[in-house]
Amino acid sequence: MTASFVLSLPSQSFIFADRKNENMLKRSVLSLIVICTTTIAFAQSPIGEGGKQLNFGVGLFDDGVPVYVGMDFGVHPDITVGGQLALDLGFDYLSISGRGDYHFNTLLEIPRDWDFYAGLSIGFISGIDDDYNSDVDLGLQVGGRYYWSSDWGINLEFGGGNNLSGGRFGVSKRF
Repeated sequence: MTASFVLSLPSQSFIFADRKNENMLKRSVLSLIVICTTTIAFAQSPIGEGGKQLNFGVGLFDDGVPVYVGMDFGVHPDITVGGQLALDLGFDYLSISGRGDYHFNTLLEIPRDWDFYAGLSIGFISGIDDDYNSDVDLGLQVGGRYYWSSDWGINLEFGGGNNLSGGRFGVSKRF
């Protein structure tokens, strides 16, 4: 003799004639919960609150090719703040700035080995010789990273308004 029970949902009813089908349903629901939880757990900001990241590379701007180095600090699971230093290879400009970025990984459920962000930067740009003026430096940036290991990644960023940030390509190291 087999036991029967009915599982009622708002628009459908399912009749299970034995425990085998009931166990299969339980396993399916449990698997779905595990998949959803795992996806959400891995969709986190790559740096996270309390994390640090060193960035360095080269860029493009109107008057040359700058090299840059910067450090980001995680102040919220999705927000980083940091500083950066850029010097064009012609030694005409030096830029010192602070930046803040929002990382979209949690919001868009992007895996941790990718990082997509946008933010603001403000700082000071100085002409090294007398041919160039000094000024306040304000800009926007949008970028992305791909981490090929748990610590190292490549970075591509585009910016506007910032004197030394037409575009950047570099390497990032997480700590």
